[in-house]
Amino acid sequence: MSDVVLYDYWRSSASYRVRIALNLAGIAYRSVVVDLVKGEQKGAAHLTRNPQGFVPVLEIDGLRLTQSLAILDYLDQTRGLQLLPAEPGPRAGVQALAHAIAVDIHPVCNLSVAKYATALSGGAEGMPGDWMRNFIRPGLQAFEAMLGEFDQAPYCAGSNPGLADICLMPQIYNARRWEVDLSDMPRILGVEAACTEHPAFGAAHPNANAPS
Repeated sequence: MSDVVLYDYWRSSASYRVRIALNLAGIAYRSVVVDLVKGEQKGAAHLTRNPQGFVPVLEIDGLRLTQSLAILDYLDQTRGLQLLPAEPGPRAGVQALAHAIAVDIHPVCNLSVAKYATALSGGAEGMPGDWMRNFIRPGLQAFEAMLGEFDQAPYCAGSNPGLADICLMPQIYNARRWEVDLSDMPRILGVEAACTEHPAFGAAHPNANAPS
């Protein structure tokens, strides 16, 4: 049994990112489900692991790591994944792509945020789908425009999957779940096609990790 443990949830975007990176690194891990729908992330056991009550939490190399972007950075630095370009300018550009999703779109479309917005609306018709689409589509339209600065060959910024791809694919999953129109985003759709063919992404997909 692997001594690397990932506390995650199958539909968590942040957990999905870390699963992709672990697969890219060839790291075997044991998954421990923290059921977000049941509220297990707010239980005493998980709060001991992460006082924020979030997933993922990764136990690796004698460390307990939280926050997906921090975990990705750790895996990049310790496993040589080359998720970011070495040159400062291109590096900042790829980080901006990743942050456009992980820092700007994802937080407002978090399950707890959407549920609270739905509650404040009195359960208005169309919620939480309208809430999700209101943020996801414009955010991805901006991402599509930002991709114009890079050569999709075939990934977001070149011939190897990187940080932007790892952040993009979980957001595409959410976009399709909430029926967001992506038909006018050819760059994103091209990257999606490439990532779908990559085994590290396929094995990390929520459908491959859903409870049986």
